[in-house]
Order: sequence, then C-alpha cells, then structure tokens
Amino acid sequence: MNVFQQSTGFTSRLFAEQALSRSAGAPLIGGNAVELLIDARAHFDAWLAAISGARRHVFLENYIIRDDAVGRAFRDALVERAHAGVFVAVIADWGGCLGQSRASFWNPLREAGGQVRIYNPPRLGSSFGWVSRDHRKVLVVDGTVGFLSGVCISEKWLGDPDRDVPPWRDTGVALRGPAVAEIEHAFADSWAQAGEPLPNDERLAALPDMPMPGDVSLRVIATQPSTAGMYRLDQMVAAMARQTLWLTDAYFVGVAPYVQALSAAARDGVDVRLLVPGSSDIPMVASMSRSGYRPLLQAGIRVFEWNGSMLHAKTAVADGRWARVGSSNLNIASWLGNREIDVAIEDAGFAGQLAAQYEKDLENATEILLGGRRRRSRNERMRYRSPRPPRPHRAGGSSSRAAAASLRIANTVGAAITQHRVLGDTETGPLLAGAVTAVVLTVIGVLWPAAIAWPLALIGAWFAVNLSVSWWTLRRRRRQRAAEAPTTQDAPR
Repeated sequence: MNVFQQSTGFTSRLFAEQALSRSAGAPLIGGNAVELLIDARAHFDAWLAAISGARRHVFLENYIIRDDAVGRAFRDALVERAHAGVFVAVIADWGGCLGQSRASFWNPLREAGGQVRIYNPPRLGSSFGWVSRDHRKVLVVDGTVGFLSGVCISEKWLGDPDRDVPPWRDTGVALRGPAVAEIEHAFADSWAQAGEPLPNDERLAALPDMPMPGDVSLRVIATQPSTAGMYRLDQMVAAMARQTLWLTDAYFVGVAPYVQALSAAARDGVDVRLLVPGSSDIPMVASMSRSGYRPLLQAGIRVFEWNGSMLHAKTAVADGRWARVGSSNLNIASWLGNREIDVAIEDAGFAGQLAAQYEKDLENATEILLGGRRRRSRNERMRYRSPRPPRPHRAGGSSSRAAAASLRIANTVGAAITQHRVLGDTETGPLLAGAVTAVVLTVIGVLWPAAIAWPLALIGAWFAVNLSVSWWTLRRRRRQRAAEAPTTQDAPR
C-alpha cells in the first residue's frame, strides 16, 4: 500500500467516525470493558449481584417493573440497600407498568428512603404527551458498572416451565469504564424530565481517577422523543456496511426510507439479514411486520422468523466490526416517540461474539421465501430438528385479532395511497376492506352526519380543555417569574 492509499484510508476512517458521531449525537468513548449478556436469567443474576454490592448509589430505569416474583426480588434488594444508606432512584414508565404494578408496589422502597418516579402519566395540558414512553432498560451502580438491555423486570422473560414455554430471547451488555458516566448522564436527564433534578449529594459525586478497564471503543446513544439520533445512525450504518448487516428486532415495522436503505445495501452485494419473532406478544405488530416482507425479499434481504416463545432482542452487527445493542426497535415509536438507550460498539472482538450468537439464533429460526414457501435454515445448509416450542399465551383474544386486522388494513391502505412500497399479492383483502370501510363512512356521513359530528366534537372538546390548561399553566408561570424578578429603579439621568 502506497502513501496515498494509506492517507486515503486514514481519511476515510476519520470521515466515517465523524459521520457516525454526528448522526448519533454521541462521541466515541475508549477504554471500556464490555460483557455480552444473553437472556433474562443472566441479566437478573448480574443486576441483582451489582445492586447487592452497591455502596454509594443505584440508578434503575426500566419500561416494565412487574409485581411478581422477579419484580419483588428487585424491589427488596433496593429496599435493603436504601436501609444501608445507599442513594436509590428508580424510574418506571407509566404505560409499561400499566396493569403490571400499582403505585403501592413501591411503598416499601419509599419508606426505606428510596425515591421512585413514574414517567409521563396522562395529565391535563398534554393532549398526546402520554404517547411518548420511557422505553429504556438501564441499571447503574456506584458509577462503576452500567447495564443496557432489552430485558424488562418481569418473570415473563423467564418463560413458563410448567407450560413448556422456553425463556424469551433477549440481549444486553454490562459496561465498565468511562462510558458508565454517559449512562448516568442519560438517567439524570430522564430523572429531571419526571421531576426535580438529582440532588447535590456526595453519594452521587463522580469518582476521581476512574480506571480504564478495557480497550473497547463505543458510543452511548440516549435518544429522546423527536431527536431521531438512533434512526440517523441506523440509516448511516446501512449505507456504510460493505459485507454484512445482520439485524435482530422484536417489533420491526419498516418505514420506507429505512427499507430503501436496507434494499440498496442488499442490491449492492451486502449480506443483509433480518431476524424477527415468529410468535409475538403483540400480534398486531407482527401482522404489520409480515405485511412488509415482500419488498425486503424482492431486494435480496433474507428474513427469518424465530421459532421460540418470544424474540425480544434489539441488535445489529455489521462487517464483523460494528455492533449495536439496546432498547431501540426498528420502528417509528422507538426512533421518534420514545426515550431509548443503546450502545454502538466499534470492536471486532465484541462484534464477533454477537455475530456468532446471531448464527446460533438462526439455527432456531425459519427463513421466509417469496412464493409462500418456507425453509428452516441457518445458511441454507443447517436445519432445525427440534420440535417447535409452544407459542406464548396471547392476551386479548378476539380484540387483539381485531386490532391486528385493523392495523393491517391501515398499513395496506396507507401504502396504496402514498405509494411508499410495493403491495403484495396477499394484500387484496385489506385493500377491499379499506374500500368498503370508506364507502360505509361516506354513506354514514351523508345519511347520519351526527354520527360523525359527535365524535369529532368530543375530540375538539378534549383539545380545547388541554390547550386551555396549557395556556393557564404558562400564564401562571410567567406571572410567578415576574413576581420573583428583582425590581430595578431607573438609573439617574
């Protein structure tokens, strides 16, 4: 390699690093040690061990913290540390915990001196604010060890041995090194969004002279609603991948720009693979995901469905050198609506581990082919021989199926109107259902206009109440600031 080629390669690496940093809004941090965690049991054991060893503070932020054996084990561990004088702060999401745990669940921790905040419950003055959720799964202990994952605190992740349902398939990491401070900053931001900022407490002070426990470089990408940092990074990685791009996602709903990015990579010779659940805990999302398979397959992207109870991991590995693990799904809710946190790791050793796990996962997956045929395969040579485990219990019954059908109709009709993707041969039914629905609504609007006017009036009243509350809140805040401002006298002329 001549000097010009060396210079060009160096410049390309700098350009790629700059592009990734700007896309994600997160700098590259070196000197870290990273451990790959597979499935809930490994997570729960590592998390509880870290909590029991806490001496200064514990920050826990999770989308679902359920009132079951696992949730109570975590709460009791936090209570014990709070009694020992450790600063304990917990953020649970209102939507995620709805029906999973009540406010009284946290009374023992509050009585022990711990602090708990519920993120973004519905409130007047915010018409659609409740749509945004805190979907992060984070644990940080003493500023020395941090965890990022897709695992929630619920025994559902452990499966159901009595019903022969295996554990959910999920992925996370344990981090040590300078990156832990970035996770703490992300938690502090979430804490401030739900109330007052973290206090000025010596137990929360940064430790001096933090060691460099490893040589792994990574980015901590903590996204907020409407920032789209993870979306930009996912687009950038799809554009930069040269050999392989292997994706695992629990709730994939491909938007046109991202599908186009994946398709362009596949047509350019990149081995693009997508592993998704074969049986989802949210059937309506699985239906939407399947409706978008055809354009992926036509572009040469290989799609696999997991044969286990539930695939909940959110990972990506590209070219054997870059990997992503965290809470972000490949859909609009994660990219634009939620608070998410992921780690993008630029290390061949870790990427190799994740790639090896991906190939292992494909041994328990079914490849989807055009023409309605299926092939159980890892790489067109290996076949899955074990009996397929039973599907997990799906709550909701007919209501869930109705919601799934409604979303599939909406997805197909939206695609037909906007022409943002090619419709599949199997989507004639949803198109006909959409046309019939439009005709029915038209007839109702002509013959019984009140049937449409009253719902619209109720929606207008809801907006009117919330906008009025927002106006009153801002007006009162402005008056308070004016009253608190020091009075000044005109200077002598």
